[in-house]
Amino acid sequence: MTTEPKSFKILLVPEYVEDSGGASAEDSAVRSAVVEATGETGASGYPRYAGHGIVADIDPSTRTVEALLVDGAELDYGLSARVTS
Repeated sequence: MTTEPKSFKILLVPEYVEDSGGASAEDSAVRSAVVEATGETGASGYPRYAGHGIVADIDPSTRTVEALLVDGAELDYGLSARVTS
């Protein structure tokens, strides 16, 4: 039996940051938030995490964001979400 992590940190990073010149994803992030498990399953079928205006369905085994809302809206064009522990 596997258990999902209780929280993740999500970084919203501009997609154009291809070569960060040694900068970390955290340094390039325009927003970050720690999201906590809600105990619910999202429409994507993955566990739902929420916090600080961000609601995300995250595949805990691959740490992939499968669905994301930021302040109730879809992610702005040109941004991507990255997951850290």
